[in-house]
Amino acid sequence: TRDDEMDGSIEALRKLYREGEEELLREYFEFLRFSSISADPAHREDIRECCGWVEKTLKAMGLDVEVWETPGHPAVFATHLKAGKDKPTVLIYGHYDVQPVDPLEAWSSPPFEPTQRGREVYARGAVDDKGQLIYTFAAIRALLRKTGSLPVNLKVIIEGEEENKSIGLSSYLPQVAGKVKADYLIIPDFGILGRNDPAVTLGLRGLTALTIELEGATTDLHSGMSGGIVYNPNRALVELLAKMHGEDGRVLIPGFYDDVATLSKEERSSLSLDLKREGYDAIKAVIAGQESGFSPGEASTIRPTLEINGLSGGYSGPGFKTVIPAHSMAKISCRLVPGQDPEKINKAITDFIKKTLPAGMRVKITDHGGAPAVWCSAKTPVAQALREAYSEVFGKPCLFTYSGGSVPITSALSEASGAATAFFGVGLMEDAVHAPNERFDLDRMELGFLIVARFFNLIGQK
Repeated sequence: TRDDEMDGSIEALRKLYREGEEELLREYFEFLRFSSISADPAHREDIRECCGWVEKTLKAMGLDVEVWETPGHPAVFATHLKAGKDKPTVLIYGHYDVQPVDPLEAWSSPPFEPTQRGREVYARGAVDDKGQLIYTFAAIRALLRKTGSLPVNLKVIIEGEEENKSIGLSSYLPQVAGKVKADYLIIPDFGILGRNDPAVTLGLRGLTALTIELEGATTDLHSGMSGGIVYNPNRALVELLAKMHGEDGRVLIPGFYDDVATLSKEERSSLSLDLKREGYDAIKAVIAGQESGFSPGEASTIRPTLEINGLSGGYSGPGFKTVIPAHSMAKISCRLVPGQDPEKINKAITDFIKKTLPAGMRVKITDHGGAPAVWCSAKTPVAQALREAYSEVFGKPCLFTYSGGSVPITSALSEASGAATAFFGVGLMEDAVHAPNERFDLDRMELGFLIVARFFNLIGQK
């Protein structure tokens, strides 16, 4: 029976958070200790153990749980379908895998030994996505313990390959499409505009990625004997990459912008596309080089990009080794907007590379696949309920925004579930997501808990 503490008010929910905070933090630190790096085969067992921890945790909360053995890493599927047929079904998606930790020497503490300094917890996955999942789990558990039920029917998917483009779940999803049907899909993997600036995310960019490998000889060569007569693959690679952008910041790949969608005046009117510079200033990052004619906020959310994510070739160790390397390599990725087809973009880049390749170079291009962008409506009940929850928790109006990031499975999962989709979270630029010293502060952990719990009450009434 619902008592006066469960009137759904923020203060009642805050009390629930405080009652379970010690348990939440213990589980948070346990979760962070798994080195669940999906991109590295050396961590396959760590992934498996982390999946088992998620399975056990959701079962202990009272959910019905099964593990999906996908062609890649396993995913956990859990349900609590006792609210009744007159109540909506909410599907929550998240991921237990994390990014690699390189460069390890840049970390101030070991990445898989969570360290608390003041109110901040440092570890890989601290915010992306383990921190945001933990407060989501805690909110579900608190409501179940207090009332024995939820205001909605609940489905949960937690996968282990989001940071590796959801390869396994993408191919497995058609087999379980009937199980994931829902009214609303929410993804707790995003952020707010500023520490005191709430925002619900309505859109995210798509992604595609390529590896370019150049070979100039079958072995490294002495740079004195062969310099000036043998084309250096490092030189060839940087010349090739330099031709992909113009001085105005635009991508010069033919056809790159052909299918780019733009926002209508109505869509733009409901969005905040301002960029909060404080997080960049804190890490001394210079905001420059964006596509001419667009603000930094627009360039980072509603325009496509091409970025060089990694370069290697030759000797980079201590001291000096005077060689012309046999091979050079670059990893590039594109963030895409609606209208752009990842396969079409990859083909355009591949054609450009082959046409522009310096003479004497042999090239190997590996297509790592991709996923399309997703833009959602601000008018759906799920977007409106999230906005109301944020507004009540922060005590101020909540805006809508778009994210420059990507969640590869979103388009396929939205289609399979048939659900109206929205994205949320309480991350910040200064959390160093995907970088050394990733961190999340415990004040925002509480805010996230309150948003999830209040959202369930609101969406259950719609």
